[in-house]
Amino acid sequence: METLRPDHKLILEMIEPDSHVLDLGCGDGELLSLLMKRRHCRATGIEIDEKAIYKCIEHGVTVSHGDIDSGLEDYGDQRFDYVILNESLQEILNPEKVIREALRVGKKVIVGIPNFCHISARLQIFFLGKVPVTKGLPYKWYNTPNLRFLSIKDFRQFCAERGIIVQRERAIGAGQEVFFARNLFAYAAIFLLRK
Repeated sequence: METLRPDHKLILEMIEPDSHVLDLGCGDGELLSLLMKRRHCRATGIEIDEKAIYKCIEHGVTVSHGDIDSGLEDYGDQRFDYVILNESLQEILNPEKVIREALRVGKKVIVGIPNFCHISARLQIFFLGKVPVTKGLPYKWYNTPNLRFLSIKDFRQFCAERGIIVQRERAIGAGQEVFFARNLFAYAAIFLLRK
């Protein structure tokens, strides 16, 4: 049996079988392929990286070449059961616009974020005085794709200030789910959102 990435496992558990799913910044299509096989979803993705698009095709995933920062004007309201933004929110120019559009075209939105306030990152900043490099944040300051640096606490506050309902929140640390002090001990979090 194949080993699933912890974030993929949690997302699979959040999505109802036979759902219609759009993945924004779908990368190589691995998650969408899993959703099609294990949850029998009708799944499609949007990706900007051409090499990743070829991988999607190899996985049998329908994908459109596009920039999610440009918006989702081509999609009608509530067209999808779920819209996924996993490991892409921190890399886009206008996250507020993208989340607003995702909530428009999807009945529910799943957002997966790295937690830049994990204890190992905090300790590296404090003791080394350098931008942290961790398991969850494996890039140096000069080659990171990240434009935004957020924490679990930041994202909760962002949602609360905009009236976005966090229906479910799960967190990952050291390969297992974190239930206590998530902003301190989790490398990443997965949020299930709705209007």
